[in-house]
Amino acid sequence: MGVSSTVMTYDCFAIAAPGLEPLVARELDALGISGNAVTGGVTFHATSEQLYLANLWLRIASRVIVRLATFHAAEFHELERHARRVPFERVIAPGAAVDVHVSCRKSRLYHSDAVAERIRRAMERRTGSVVAASDSGVLLIVRLSHDECTISVDSSGALLHRRGYRLATAKAPLRETMAAALLAGWDGGCALVDPFCGSGTIAIEAALIARHRAPGIARDFGFMRWPEFDGALWATVCSRAQASERFQGGTASIPIVAADRDGGGTQAARDNAERAGVGGDIDLRTQSISELEAPASSGWLVTNPPWGVRLGDEAKLRDLYARFGQVARRRLPGWQVRVLAPEASRLKQISQLPLAPSIRTANGGIPVAILFGSVPKLTEL
Repeated sequence: MGVSSTVMTYDCFAIAAPGLEPLVARELDALGISGNAVTGGVTFHATSEQLYLANLWLRIASRVIVRLATFHAAEFHELERHARRVPFERVIAPGAAVDVHVSCRKSRLYHSDAVAERIRRAMERRTGSVVAASDSGVLLIVRLSHDECTISVDSSGALLHRRGYRLATAKAPLRETMAAALLAGWDGGCALVDPFCGSGTIAIEAALIARHRAPGIARDFGFMRWPEFDGALWATVCSRAQASERFQGGTASIPIVAADRDGGGTQAARDNAERAGVGGDIDLRTQSISELEAPASSGWLVTNPPWGVRLGDEAKLRDLYARFGQVARRRLPGWQVRVLAPEASRLKQISQLPLAPSIRTANGGIPVAILFGSVPKLTEL
């Protein structure tokens, strides 16, 4: 993180679930920000405006942190000396509550509480106030690895998947960031169907993409509490984002169909869609997979089908996947397919669709794969 007389710059890291780093790098590139995908996320340098844009527009990243300092510290006196030079006052206001999260790996300083105590002392010297721990305050991340200490501050606040609309949930809800990863490459130019919609996250994220609505437009961010936060610049960034929205005053022009046999799930989806401001963009249906009809001649079939836990019966699950493949082949020939599944080979065999794992990641701590493919056209069957 650095300061010049005219432009502030930040050394940033957009955290992403494993396997999704290239998708986040592409999102940043679309914002005009050059990033480097590495394990766990994407590194990039940003001006204040670019930092605000990243938080406002990233759909797949979990959070954006800003590196304040990196230095060698094998002894506590080294840690204290270097920590006193960190410009905490730029991101921590006097009297602010701070949650210091410390991790120590293969370092001589291995006691995380003792490290946190030294960091707090340094913050007090720089900010001129006692800093109290708080889960809802500024998050400071201190990482010691092989005696190298990196101090970063979270710029996002609440995790980026918390868009603010998903208050109602169905069984096994899908995070908004994972739904956005399933939709990577879809730009709202063709129809979209989710036959296992649950609380509607995939369809709602699709509607936001179709409208070109910034996913973070209805929430606040951690950087807004920083002393150097530029409120006028942020207002300009938000105004430009709102002006770029499509279908203002109307509904999206492409069909987005979300269906589920569970009426409670579709009601939750309806409530969430209304909160997101896209209730009129989604055709929500309470129906089984067998009742699915194509809303257009071509499009994307994007879904997170039951994994077995919700059904608790392997035979029913096998039958469900078989019907999923049959209905897709009969009614959605030529459509692109994106499916999230914990066991790629099983879904591929049962659904009889030509799917292959393109991205391997994790969802809720469970290893999963995003399967890519297309429904064979009738002439190919």
